[in-house]
Amino acid sequence: MHRAIVPVATMLAIQVMISLSVLALSVMMPAVAADLAIDPKLVGVFTAIIYGVAAVTALAAAEPIVRLGAVRICQAALLMAAIGLAFNALSMVAATVIAVIFIGAAQGPINPASAHVLAARVPREWFGMVFSLKQTGVPIGFALAGLIFPLLLQLVGWRGASLVAAAAAVVTALVVELLRSSLDTVVTAGKPSVGIVRSIRFVFAHRELRVLGLSAIVYVIAQHTFTFYLVTYLYEHCGLSIAQAGFLLSASQIVGTAVRLVSGGMSDRLPRMQLLGWTGVAMTLGCIAVGLLEQDTPFWLIGLAVVGYGAVVISWNGTSQAEFAHLSPPGEAAAVAAVQTALAFSGAVIGPPIFALIASLASYRMAFFAVAACVLIAAVWQIAAARGHRNAAST
Repeated sequence: MHRAIVPVATMLAIQVMISLSVLALSVMMPAVAADLAIDPKLVGVFTAIIYGVAAVTALAAAEPIVRLGAVRICQAALLMAAIGLAFNALSMVAATVIAVIFIGAAQGPINPASAHVLAARVPREWFGMVFSLKQTGVPIGFALAGLIFPLLLQLVGWRGASLVAAAAAVVTALVVELLRSSLDTVVTAGKPSVGIVRSIRFVFAHRELRVLGLSAIVYVIAQHTFTFYLVTYLYEHCGLSIAQAGFLLSASQIVGTAVRLVSGGMSDRLPRMQLLGWTGVAMTLGCIAVGLLEQDTPFWLIGLAVVGYGAVVISWNGTSQAEFAHLSPPGEAAAVAAVQTALAFSGAVIGPPIFALIASLASYRMAFFAVAACVLIAAVWQIAAARGHRNAAST
């Protein structure tokens, strides 16, 4: 495991910066919407653009990761994030649309690149913990966004905040260069990519991966409607300030980080699909609790519901990625991870806009209840599939 310390730390740092960039617009959306005279609920459309582009670039990155090196691709992703954030500072609707396209392109390659590096360096019996540790970069990045951007909004405005984040992404890319040669020397020594089409066929022909991949679509809908709408929801529906809403978002990400690590450790000892199924049951309950919040709900109760739901809704992805890496053919972790990433991100494409539509036509409550129903179906499916696999293995 000592060989994995530097790769895990590097991938974790990159994930933190990319996740911070992805959430930046959502946290700043009330201020951005006011200046650009647009509906704050358009954050759902922007989120769909980010993850639609990310799904495509995840699949497209599988072969370049092997040929050019995973860290080199991550550096390119960081620079794309910086370009996107800089475009956002232009204070035009068209520039913001371009910004989210670049940020989406930055998001896509990170999981396949990380899988390529970590699968070659980490013992399989530690996959759950290590992949979950790497994925803590998502809640850490989101938590930093929830804390930093409200502060930057007060100090330099949302345009200045975008430029500060862009500069941080460029600095991260430059720092990573110090480690690139040692990490990419190892990972590029593998065999050439077998092609993404073969990996797509492999995933859908594999019973466990098919269930995990399709369930990931639903889980991401829950995760991203929570993460990307929380600040706007608490601001508009519950009457909290942006700073209060950002604080609760950060708190949920911090607690979720700890839960993600616990879940990752458990997944190295328990059937991962079964664990993911019961996580979905907990997500269902949390989603319902958040949907029941009202403007006169005490702040402490709002915090309890938000942090409780956030703790489980962000805890599952590392476990899912670990199982994909575990079931991947030797040398094909990047391509198989790219398929998992594309499936998961497709949930982020369809989920937030539908959530926004339901919230606009009916209510936020009905939108959260619809998400809860979908998550429960996926959770029960995974629990049943895990039991079927265990019964088949015992006969």
